Amino acid sequence: MENHTTVAEFILVGFGGHPELQVFLSVLFLVLYTVTLLGNVSMITIISSDSRLHTPMYFFLKNLSFLDLCYSSVIAPKALLCFSTGHRAISYNSCAAQMFFFSLFGTTEAFFLAVMAYDRFVAICKPLRYPITMSKRACIFLVAGSYLSGCLNCSIQTGFTFTLSFCGLGKIDHFFCDVPAVMQASCSDTFASEMAMLVVCGFIIVSTGLVVLISYGYIITTVMRIPSAEGRRRAFSTCTSHLVAVSLFFGTVFFMYAQPGAITSPGQSKVVSVFYTIVIPMLNPLIYSLRNKEVKEALRRQLKKKGFFH
Repeated sequence: MENHTTVAEFILVGFGGHPELQVFLSVLFLVLYTVTLLGNVSMITIISSDSRLHTPMYFFLKNLSFLDLCYSSVIAPKALLCFSTGHRAISYNSCAAQMFFFSLFGTTEAFFLAVMAYDRFVAICKPLRYPITMSKRACIFLVAGSYLSGCLNCSIQTGFTFTLSFCGLGKIDHFFCDVPAVMQASCSDTFASEMAMLVVCGFIIVSTGLVVLISYGYIITTVMRIPSAEGRRRAFSTCTSHLVAVSLFFGTVFFMYAQPGAITSPGQSKVVSVFYTIVIPMLNPLIYSLRNKEVKEALRRQLKKKGFFH
């Protein structure tokens, strides 16, 4: 049996060692992460403090903002430390924890987006049943179910990855402990783990994606039957923000994890990873607030209450 040394820590290679690039990345990540924190905390505060937004749609949106807050916080602080100080080491346990929570929040977000699509389907296609179908208990159940699904997936992903053997310098060609990058650092045969990742991620993306597609198929059919143009516009206005968020999230995740070549292109995956770990959590509150009349009015009421408007 081949003898492998135990790796106590990994080295995150990041984007390379050019000093100018590290300064640029430090500033970029700091700005993006700060905007992410401010945007998502503001969204949670606005929804929590305005009783008019205490509806199922905004309950899910508030939870999505909390999720994006956690999602980016798992990655950005460590990445900032790497870029600004050059301290690239991460302990074995910290790497496993980062992978676990990143996978947890990322998977949960996929289920959240599917739940939000179903919420819009019920609101538009079955409005009379909406108060019963999307009761407070049902909403809590759907949120809890999303987290449980995320927990199941992250346990499988992290379990499969960290049963592999790691030897040598333990270099991870990424700026965080992503599953494909950690697998590449292993000196074991990773075929079974890669296939497991492909099957599990493929199933999650296809199943949640189908819920979104079927929901919006019914929504579009129902809206097109509304006789007035104003009625159609109002119905679609509640869905456009969610469609933009869904397209951004599923597009990048499919590109990263649901294709066999995802493991073999680390340079490409790092650039795409910046987009879905930092940029999307930053954009979500902007998408939902800028394109949502009720959120903008709630923000105006809050600012008026604080004395900013008269």
